[in-house]
Amino acid sequence: MGNVCWVYLVLAVCFGLFVNTLSQGDSDSDAITAVYIVTLKQVPAVHHFEEELRRKGNQGFHHGGASGRLNRNNSRSHQNSSSYFSRVHDSILRRALRREKYLKLYSYHYLINGFAVLVTTEQAGKLSRRREVANVVLDFSVRTATTHTPQFLGLPKGAWSQEGGYETAGEGIVIGFIDTGIDPTHPSFADHVSDHSYPVPAHFSGICEVTRDFPSGSCNRKLVGARHFAASAITRGIFNSSQDYASPFDGDGHGTHTASVAAGNHGIPVVVAGHHFGNASGMAPHSHIAVYKALYKSFGGFAADVVAGIDQAAQDGVDIISLSITPNRRPPGIATFFNPIDMALLSAVKAGIFVVQAAGNTGPSPKSMSSFSPWIFTIGAASHDRAYSNSIILGNNVTIPGVGLASGTDKDETYTLISALHALCNDTTLADDMYVGECQDSSNFNPELIEGNLLICSYSIRFVLGLSTIKLAVQTAKNLSAAGVVFYMDPFVIGFQLNPTPLEMPGIIIPSPDDSKILLQYYNSSLERDGLTKKIIRFGAVASISGGLKANYSVSAPKVMYYSARGPDPEDSFLDDADIMKPNLIAPGNLIWAAWSSHGTDSVEFQGENFAMMSGTSMAAPHIAGLAALIKQKFPYFSPAAIASALSTTASLYDKSGGPIMAQRAYTNPDLNQSPATPFDMGSGFVNATSALDPGLILDSTYDDYMSFLCGINGSGPVVLNYTGQNCWVYNSTIGSADLNLPSITIAKLNQSKTVLRSVTNIAGNETYKVGWSAPYGVSMKVSPTHFFIGTGEKQVLTIIFNATMNNISASFGRIGLFGNQGHNISIPLSVIVKFSYKRTDG
Repeated sequence: MGNVCWVYLVLAVCFGLFVNTLSQGDSDSDAITAVYIVTLKQVPAVHHFEEELRRKGNQGFHHGGASGRLNRNNSRSHQNSSSYFSRVHDSILRRALRREKYLKLYSYHYLINGFAVLVTTEQAGKLSRRREVANVVLDFSVRTATTHTPQFLGLPKGAWSQEGGYETAGEGIVIGFIDTGIDPTHPSFADHVSDHSYPVPAHFSGICEVTRDFPSGSCNRKLVGARHFAASAITRGIFNSSQDYASPFDGDGHGTHTASVAAGNHGIPVVVAGHHFGNASGMAPHSHIAVYKALYKSFGGFAADVVAGIDQAAQDGVDIISLSITPNRRPPGIATFFNPIDMALLSAVKAGIFVVQAAGNTGPSPKSMSSFSPWIFTIGAASHDRAYSNSIILGNNVTIPGVGLASGTDKDETYTLISALHALCNDTTLADDMYVGECQDSSNFNPELIEGNLLICSYSIRFVLGLSTIKLAVQTAKNLSAAGVVFYMDPFVIGFQLNPTPLEMPGIIIPSPDDSKILLQYYNSSLERDGLTKKIIRFGAVASISGGLKANYSVSAPKVMYYSARGPDPEDSFLDDADIMKPNLIAPGNLIWAAWSSHGTDSVEFQGENFAMMSGTSMAAPHIAGLAALIKQKFPYFSPAAIASALSTTASLYDKSGGPIMAQRAYTNPDLNQSPATPFDMGSGFVNATSALDPGLILDSTYDDYMSFLCGINGSGPVVLNYTGQNCWVYNSTIGSADLNLPSITIAKLNQSKTVLRSVTNIAGNETYKVGWSAPYGVSMKVSPTHFFIGTGEKQVLTIIFNATMNNISASFGRIGLFGNQGHNISIPLSVIVKFSYKRTDG
């Protein structure tokens, strides 16, 4: 048993003794224990580090440059800050809870100064009254929210070729993943598949935990760090070591998938169910991976563990943090931005780390966004142009489309169709098993009837719930020597969107209940029955199946997927709208091939496979994390806001056919319910990887800007002090969120008139720009100057004046375009939600 396993064993034992002691001593509700995240007024280590840099005159840190990263590491070893903060935390707990039982889970010191502790409600109250304590928050739960996408994004001939090809794409950049862990044995994470060496970046100092599930040698020059955090989960008694692994090993599959999307090796063969689907590559195949496992298959995760992972990632020196996770509920309080995860990420941004987060899979309704803060780059999910489909051609010449990553039947040959319900053994009846039609057990069927024929099975809600599986049904068909298998959709499975599923034999899944009725009507009308007994004497229906292994690239793409969370960004629990555009961007998130854990259970149909096809904003976010690594590699001095600007202002507004990007508007029949996407669907648009490496102009923001914004929220002073240890009076002037120098403008309430400023910095050569704009409906606007010359490194301030011309409570959208004579085009999306105009009445 490794050291980490021993630590968690001790923690579990201590927790059991602790709870037992409490239950014996007190039965009142005050004795109910819970995990609380306690923040202290003393600032964390990263703030001390910034002050040290300022005293030394080191400006590199403020741009997130290499010098800042190096000093960040020196700071961590300086005066053993971790040990110092831990001793302070222990001292406060001893003094506040004299001779009382409690269990400290974590000491946070780098991004936030505080700790996670298991205490009673009464004890939490005692801690909140200590003068050293700023904030006490109840821990909350969180949840998890590719072979072709590099080509679809134009990387091989675009962004990769600009910087030396895939052999060096992302070199020297470390991406940290807060997720379900990783399978270190996967070839996507090997360090010997490239002739180009993998030196571990000098600015990274993370470690690799060694456990029984994650033995010595699991990490290498590609996978440079791996830890796991589960203390909060363990204290709740829900941690299952056999499923969840007390190690960085991925027992789910989600973390392995997201890590390989961003940074998996190039050219890894994708073989699933014995079929070859091409070769996989991450967006930045030569970047490095550091894993901070804080989510688990059986229960998801908790904020206390996630914050511990974020804090450690920042200390270790990662350049980018990728979060394919979202909170299970909207944070309470005066603003959604004030929660332990977002505030820890604010300090990470201060340390020069670019933070990417999935928008969430709660779309398509408005205000469904699960990523809130302006310092976090929030990604929605879009389709790409590759699709897999197959079809069944019935004997009456009707063709029915379906899904299934499967081969077809022999060309030009038809096979008899036979329903599972009509091929039962003599001793099997529907009364014995009402789900027998799902083909889960071959012993229920007569092999003589099924051999050489196409077996028809039902796909019910039990497949959606995981009670029945495609794999078992296919195994049944193979055991009975069927020529193939056909699944029809139970009419009670309403609106369920079925992804292509691997089948190890010819087969198809018909996802439409209406198409399923067509199949069954043909089948039943072709049966011949005995006139007296009504028994079936001949199965007359025949069909052939066309294969679904070959991809189709003719679809219109990208489009915003129905599940992708939408804006406007909710500022608080009352659903007031923030003056911040979310999502920031969309990226490929639907039907993404990527690496899969050998023990991954998140998708039962891909169990035991090395790759899986998954969909969600979870898949979109790591695409951007990998592309951000390419930008960071080319512009090491870029701040996180500058990276966000480069990605945003260069995004595409058009699909592959040149039309507007569409957004699906309904869960049921999404392709029949769609309309042009707005900024609340897609933010700035669909990522353009090549253009993002040459943005021309950037809009930059600093930590102080974010602090001025937070301090501008009514009543936020005490909360800001609680989380950051800084007084708002230090910031002589505050700003509204519309005044942040973001590459977008959102005005939640336009009361007659508003003036907004945006400052652009030229990172390219000398250039002359013309300015154009389209105003949101019900708004007149003016931008000045309308043209300007800007030299390399110079700044230009744009003044934008909005005037409401009518009263309107529906959101409307516009855009500002900056068109340079050297080919740089900058796009800034606009949204105005509520408009109040002044109407003069004549007397």
